[in-house]
Amino acid sequence: MTSNSRKNPLQPPQLAGLEKCPSGISGLDQITGGGLPRGRTTLVCGGSGSGKTLLGMEFLVKGATKFGEAGVFMCFEENAEELAQNVASLGFDVNGLITSKQLVIDYVRIERSEIEETGEYDLEGLFIRLGLAIDSIGAKRVVLDTIETLFAALANAGILRAELRRLFRWLKDKGVTAIVTGERGEGTFTRHGLEEYVSDCVLLLDQRVVENIATRRLRIVKYRGSAHGTNEYPFLLDEQGFTVVPLTAIGLQYAVSTDFISTGVAKLDAMLGGHGYYRGGSLLLSGTAGSGKTSLAAHFLDAACRRGERCLFFAFEESPDQIMRNMRSIGLDLRQWLDKGLLRFHASRPSTFGLEMHLTAIHRATEQFQAQVVVFDPISSFESAGSFPEARAMLMRLVDFLKSRQITSLFTSLTSGGNPSEQSEVGISSLIDTWLLLRNLEQSGERTRLLYILKACGMAHSNQVREFILTDHGVDLLEVYVGPGGILTGSAKAEQDRLDSAANLIRRRDAERKRLVIEHKQKALEAKIAELKAEFELERREMEETIAETESSAQSLIAGRIEAGQRREGTTAAPDKIRKGGRK
Repeated sequence: MTSNSRKNPLQPPQLAGLEKCPSGISGLDQITGGGLPRGRTTLVCGGSGSGKTLLGMEFLVKGATKFGEAGVFMCFEENAEELAQNVASLGFDVNGLITSKQLVIDYVRIERSEIEETGEYDLEGLFIRLGLAIDSIGAKRVVLDTIETLFAALANAGILRAELRRLFRWLKDKGVTAIVTGERGEGTFTRHGLEEYVSDCVLLLDQRVVENIATRRLRIVKYRGSAHGTNEYPFLLDEQGFTVVPLTAIGLQYAVSTDFISTGVAKLDAMLGGHGYYRGGSLLLSGTAGSGKTSLAAHFLDAACRRGERCLFFAFEESPDQIMRNMRSIGLDLRQWLDKGLLRFHASRPSTFGLEMHLTAIHRATEQFQAQVVVFDPISSFESAGSFPEARAMLMRLVDFLKSRQITSLFTSLTSGGNPSEQSEVGISSLIDTWLLLRNLEQSGERTRLLYILKACGMAHSNQVREFILTDHGVDLLEVYVGPGGILTGSAKAEQDRLDSAANLIRRRDAERKRLVIEHKQKALEAKIAELKAEFELERREMEETIAETESSAQSLIAGRIEAGQRREGTTAAPDKIRKGGRK
């Protein structure tokens, strides 16, 4: 199935009715159903440092560079030079856009001491200034940052509401799509608590700290005339700008593949029906420390890179160099794939970010690298970045995202010795297509590694428990000894094999002795038969001679009687007549 024929669940739905203005911000257009309301005003509110200004600036930059819509940024707290420096770290060439007449930044200095509140207070001066900026470049997008500074001197709620309505009406009459930023108040979305009521769309940005880990989230509080996502969505601010992860909106409508890919271990492929894993499926390797999870995952990556597929390795406990060094001890050279650009590592401690930030980073890295195979080692570490329900919810969204893109994912999970073996530490076993359980068996004073397939949905698979060893040429699966006393592995299996070999030798020798006895008896029998045949032949000849003599004597006796009779009849002179005529 080609990518063109497969529907992308992250594409914004085509909604009839309200016209949308695409923001160009990754993920935001998906959760808003196509973008912000065109020709209307959107309020972006949040606390200090939540990302309001950066969202507004990216809205204008993406509008100019991707959609050919010029924009005006009117700021009341930072001048144009300061603003350009602040967003340069995101890769935005603000000065270049200003030079090409695609962007205007207008700094309006407002001093509260210079403003006198009267019944005739209005914003005519602001409208004139903003109107000139819009007309100078034919702007279609406008950002006002922040509205609290503009109305800081107004204490009369009636005047404030009237002027807010007039401002928003003026922006709508100009036909521009506007973003107005506002500081969050106590118990309200803004300090005045009025802006959210006159806005057509309200976006709330939040930055919270839980157990010393900060997480940024976005929520659509209000969107007149349009359906929209209602959950909290994690977002990321980094050198690539503003990224929203709309994974909570993913459903279960995604395509699946019937193709197979190798595990990297031929004998393990044989256990999985001779094929391996389903392409685009989710795989889980669980086991205690030292059971061989990372080694099997490395075999899987190595096989994928040999097929020319792009692979991502998210490591949460070891550095890339440490992983590559350790894998060289079993004959796997992962660095060659790193150098060829087929393999990329992302190493970070789970406690570095919140769960949602990890989710956002994984989403972005997977999209940018266009990975076909992704390995996470181990996912059980995410428990340190949040509670069990939070970790499970995050991983569930991650699995759904990867399956929707038909990206084959392999997760390793560290289990503790006291927990039931057929239970993953983070509770995602029900989401997994193929689950391999690795165990360390302690027997006869040694530890032996065992492997068996707990489940493999949609394919025939072995039900055997197999011993495997880590050699200098990789993972090798061995046959286990199953006898009356149970499963024997390691030295116990080797000793039992020695005993079995000795017993087989005794049995072979006994069989050989019996074979010689049979041959001896057969030869004696054959000699006896030959002797009996000789005796029989001698007796036969004697009897035939006796029979011949007896028959000869009988014939002579008959001839004598005939001759005697003829003499009595006087016919001895004519023997020829007697012969011719016969006896009368």
